Formats: sequence, structure tokens, C-alpha cells
Amino acid sequence: MSDGTLYIGTKRYSSWSLRGWLAVRLAGLDVSEVVIPLAGGTTKAVKETSPSGYVPYLVHQGIEIWDSLAIGEYCAELAPALWPQDRAARAQARAISAEMHAGFRELRINMPMSLYRQAAGAGMTPGVATDIARIDVIWRAALERSGGPFLFGQTLTIADAMYAPVVCRFLTYRPALSGQALAYCAALRAHPLMEAWYADAAREPAAWFIPAMEAALPA
Repeated sequence: MSDGTLYIGTKRYSSWSLRGWLAVRLAGLDVSEVVIPLAGGTTKAVKETSPSGYVPYLVHQGIEIWDSLAIGEYCAELAPALWPQDRAARAQARAISAEMHAGFRELRINMPMSLYRQAAGAGMTPGVATDIARIDVIWRAALERSGGPFLFGQTLTIADAMYAPVVCRFLTYRPALSGQALAYCAALRAHPLMEAWYADAAREPAAWFIPAMEAALPA
């Protein structure tokens, strides 16, 4: 019997769910997984399930956590390696994770996560370009300090979990990035957990698809 349940949204689209899911899987929590489709008016099901009305929502050993960054912090209490051991690096990891959690609105709006959409070159606006430039700077600074391949070294941290949906967006919309940022996208996409997430998304039934999120976009 598992220690609880992780409630998430459709894997093709739910960027916040990916963050929480990665944290939970990296921490090795023994929880069941419930996917709530976000298409066809089923948002009501999320509101009826999660205290906040959003996913991800984790119930672990009777403890309820309904925010992706809070889930990450909770998982790091159980698996401390999910934050860098070095105090300065840990502070940086928390800062850039919080910046992701609170910001980059233009990117979120204009390049929504849709894993299998054909949209290379689409979605660019001046605000998106500003967001992408800032993310590229964040990634390059972290990678230069850590040596990569991930933001804080050889293993994934909560910071990587927070930026994983951005990688998914960049792989879909293909904006211009620095060489270091492109290498980071490739490394994170090749991680076994990301491979598993994409594979699960590919198996989701067509009834869960949101047509507007699947439509190809011109460059």
C-alpha cells in the first residue's frame, strides 16, 4: 500500500504538474498517481479534488501540499540532495526556483506547454524575448558555476524540476538560445524521468486532447 497520492493534470499540457511530479519521483516517495484530464470541462474535477483548485496536489502520509514549490521543499526535507549541499549554491537554487515560480508571465501565456505540438518559431513577442533572455542568463550562470550537465551539477535538483516545463516549451517552440542553454535542454530531455513523462503523455487518450493546444502554429 502506498503512502499517499499525487494528483496531476494531463501530462501533455500541465507544466505545474511536471514540476511536482519530478520532485516526488526524485525524492522516491511511494505514492499513487492520479491524472485528472484538463480537457472537456473536467477542470471542475481538479477543483473538487485539490484544496486550491489546482494541480499538482500531494497527499503523503496524511500531509497535504498543493503548490509545486511547496511540494519541492517538502520532498527536499525527505531527500536533502534535492537542494545543493553548498550553502551559496543552495541559496542561488532557491532564488532561481522562486523566480520561475513567480515570473515569466509572457512566456507562459504565449508559449503554453504542449509536448507534441508543431510550433517551431511561433509564439515570439517582445515580452517573450525578454523572458527567454533572462532564463538563458540564469541557466548559463548556474551551469558555469556547477559544470553541468544540470543546473547544479551531475544530478537533478528542485531548480531543474522548476525549469523542466521551460525546457519542454523550448523544445516545442524552438526559440534561439545560447549553446549552453541548448545543451542543458538536451541533457534534461534525455533524463530517464523526462523520458518517462513524455512517454506517458504520448499514451494519453485523444479524448483528453485540447484542440487549441494541439493545432500547429506557423512560424
